[in-house]
Amino acid sequence: QVQLVESGGGLVQAGGSLRLSCAASGRTFSTYAMGWFRQAPGKEREFVAAITASGEATATAGSVKGQFTISRDNAKNTVYLQMNNLQPDDTAVYYCVARRGPLYSLSYTSYDYWGQGIQVTASS
Repeated sequence: QVQLVESGGGLVQAGGSLRLSCAASGRTFSTYAMGWFRQAPGKEREFVAAITASGEATATAGSVKGQFTISRDNAKNTVYLQMNNLQPDDTAVYYCVARRGPLYSLSYTSYDYWGQGIQVTASS
């Protein structure tokens, strides 16, 4: 069982930055691929970014490419999402996810564990 706890969300003005952190319980963090999804009010859940268990490869949604960066520190059991130049369209609840095995997926149904979600709001 893996527990995921997100932190670092909040309210920023358009153009601002936030860094989300997701701390995972357990001693097998380095064997899980990790990712971030988001869901805005009235919209479907969408893929944001993912990273392999080793951290050697990442994927980022086209809508946030060049704006958001995913990374991980396996020694700290933590995955990060650096979000720059936030815009009102980025306002959503952001979820940290974990998947057994080395490879990530772009589909939220492929992930085994979910955090509780954290609100990110960018005001215009």
